[in-house]
Amino acid sequence: MLCEGGVPLIPRLRMIIPLFIALLAVQSTAQALPSEEEPVFAERRKAMVVETMQARGVSDPAVLAVMQKVERHLFVDPALKESAYADRPLPIGYGQTISQPFIVALMTEMLQLDKDDIVLEVGTGSGYQAAVLGEIAKEVHTVEIIPELGDLARERLNQLGYKNIQAKVGDGYFGWQDRGPYDGIIVTAAATHIPPPLIEQLKPGGRMVIPVGPVFYVQMLILVEKQEDGSIRQKSVMPVRFVPLTGGK
Repeated sequence: MLCEGGVPLIPRLRMIIPLFIALLAVQSTAQALPSEEEPVFAERRKAMVVETMQARGVSDPAVLAVMQKVERHLFVDPALKESAYADRPLPIGYGQTISQPFIVALMTEMLQLDKDDIVLEVGTGSGYQAAVLGEIAKEVHTVEIIPELGDLARERLNQLGYKNIQAKVGDGYFGWQDRGPYDGIIVTAAATHIPPPLIEQLKPGGRMVIPVGPVFYVQMLILVEKQEDGSIRQKSVMPVRFVPLTGGK
């Protein structure tokens, strides 16, 4: 019988092989397990969709699916991630906020996007709304006037693999003319009026969603539809409160 170190080799193998297999099984299982917090956040997103979106009338299946997919906790300060799926805005610095999930879902639904659409977002903020749009539309172009927020959002969106989202720092009041015209425009800050450059960059048949009203007071969420002949139709949807749109000077 072959021996190694004074102990018969075959009996040793009989002891070692089962242990080796068991260790491999443990290692494989450990690698397959998700992180401890991910299942919690996934359940919170599911509850968010059911309790704060479907319950309040958001019904577009594509929008609901995206809201359940996009990880909002990745777009807020780590200290606030436990509150990421509460239906309320959260501060992101520089006097700005990430909109409450219901409003993000509602405004996205109002655009009635499909996979071939090109969208402009005014007010990138943390990049969350852009990520939601990027899951549905062909292209998203987003503009942020605060350099620190714009740069951080662009880096975050790139890291998350959103190749169809282009972000820049600039004055969103004037849109992003080189990338237009747009099938949809979404403005995530309150304007005192609808900026004429955004109307010009909206395609005939396109839609714009924008909060309009006085700064620091309740505004009205407006749906703007551009007719095929270039005329504009407006519809007031609901009262909202957004941070003010700056720029336009």
